Formats: sequence, C-alpha cells, structure tokens
Amino acid sequence: MRFDGPGSDNFEDRTGAGGGGLNLGGGLGMLLPLIASRFGIVGIIILGLGYCALTQLGGGGGILGGGGGSGQSTLPTQQATFLRQVLGSTEQVWGQIFQQAGAQYRPTRLVAYEGGTQTACGMGQAAMGPFYCPGDQRIYIDPDFFNELARRFGAPGDAAQAYVIAHEVGHHIQNLEGTLDRAQAAQARVGKAEGNQVQVGVELQADCYAGVWAARSGALEQGDIEEGMRAAEAIGDDTLQKQTQGRVVPESFTHGSSAQRMEALRRGLSTGNPASCNYAR
Repeated sequence: MRFDGPGSDNFEDRTGAGGGGLNLGGGLGMLLPLIASRFGIVGIIILGLGYCALTQLGGGGGILGGGGGSGQSTLPTQQATFLRQVLGSTEQVWGQIFQQAGAQYRPTRLVAYEGGTQTACGMGQAAMGPFYCPGDQRIYIDPDFFNELARRFGAPGDAAQAYVIAHEVGHHIQNLEGTLDRAQAAQARVGKAEGNQVQVGVELQADCYAGVWAARSGALEQGDIEEGMRAAEAIGDDTLQKQTQGRVVPESFTHGSSAQRMEALRRGLSTGNPASCNYAR
C-alpha cells in the first residue's frame, strides 16, 4: 500500500511498558468469560478481531504479572509509521464521509502494546487479538499479531495488516452510529445462537466498512486486494474452527464464515459506499 506523510497523531505506543507474563488470577478470571460469551473460545485463543463491549471491570492491578518494563518502545520505527499512516488514512476517508452526511467525525485512538494493557473494558491481552473498546473509544493491538497472521494463517503483507486496522476502525464507526449499543440490546433479548448471529452482522459490517475505506483511500497497489482477501478468508469462523477443533459449528459463529467475510470486504471495495454495508441489525 502507498501512504504519504507521517500519519495520525492519535497513536499511542505502550510497547516496552511491561505487561509481562499472564496471570490467570484476579480480574482476568472475570474478563475471559465475558470475552468467551461475546466471541467464543476462538475469540480468546485465535485472534479475536472484534470489539470488547464489556462491563468496565474497574481499576486494580496485578492480573497481568510482571510489569516494571524498561519503558522504552520495542516497536520498530517503520511499523509505528505504518500504523500511524493507516490510521491517518482512515481519518481522512471517514472524515469526508461524515462531512458529506452533515456530521463531524470523532477519530479513534490506536494503542500498540505487548502482552497486556489496561483498557476501559478491563485488562486487554494479546491472546484476544486486536479489539476495539467502546468505553474509551480506542483500538488495541499487540503488533505481534501481524506475525501470527502471516506465519500461522498464511496472510502476510501490508494490505492484510491495514485491513485488520480498518476493521477495528469500522467498529468505532459503529459505536459513533449507535450500532454497537443496538446490537448489545438485541443480544440481551435473544438466546445465544441468535445473539451470535447479531454479532456476525456487526463483524461483517466492520469488514464492509474496511472495504469502503480501502476503496476511497487511494492507497491500493497491485496485489493489495488479494492480500486483504486472504486475510479475511484466514480469519473466518469456519476456517478457524476446522484448524482448532476439526469441525465446523455454524450456530457458534461470531464473526462469519470465510466466504461471508470475503464477500463483505468485497462489497465495501466495489461500492465505496457505507450505506451498502447493511449487515448489522
């Protein structure tokens, strides 16, 4: 992908700040069941790519052991610049879309961390994968996720990484639009299987919004669309379930099948119109 300029200032580098090893006691004992109910076990173990609409667990420390890191960033300058540039591009695109609709876009903030970090949604940890927290309107990502995406799931490339970020920005858009609140209210009224379908709609809309951004960004180069599609295919619920448990359980899907995720991303790319992303209820 091709970006110009230094990128967004709405970026926070917490790598090197400590976080240490994972202690399963304390608050994490509450956090993981909440994540499991929202995303399923795959969302905990295999890179969630979602939003954590979780009850704020309050302060208190110690659920991630260690701490006391060097305080010096471990994020390579080139990768930090890329994250800033992708985020800046989403701000430009969504700023224009909101302005055309007579509204003002309020940007999200992207936080890079390693191991674990405190969020308004409780303690975030790398095993959750990238996620958006509505409570503080921030995106959290351990950049090592991109290595996993390439090595374990066969989806390398800067376009795949940009798709991940743009998907999380899509959740921020949904938060601004009230979609996340409506989805959470809908899930509270129905059973688990139907609630999962509500969640799938939210995730597919975020994929579609990522496509809208890519179509309008002016950053696409040859091969970028294929990279994004490989990433969308790699993180489909059916593909992940086959890899982790050897069978597919559609009623447990929380993010959509590989085919659904690819179709949603393709729809955004082909239309460049967020109104076409009518997946969420």
